[in-house]
Amino acid sequence: MEIARFRARPGKADDLRAGLVAAMAVIRRAEGLRSITLRRCVEDADLFIYQIEWQTLEHHTVTFRGGPLFPEYRGHIAGLFVEPVVAEHYAHVEG
Repeated sequence: MEIARFRARPGKADDLRAGLVAAMAVIRRAEGLRSITLRRCVEDADLFIYQIEWQTLEHHTVTFRGGPLFPEYRGHIAGLFVEPVVAEHYAHVEG
């Protein structure tokens, strides 16, 4: 599970939301994608996260980031967020 956190540039939160929604259509075409969800923070409307479930870590870090879909995805959100994007990967814990 990838959690990617985006902070909108001042005054660009609604534009970033629209860009992230459009970018989801690109990510949905990615090899190894299981699911994707976009969430907006309740306490801070400038913060967004993607929750993306990949079949493997490499489907995200190698296949998607290194493939032709990545520039298309970034084109929808370029200039709308404060860099860097915080992206971390989590594994399911039984219990």
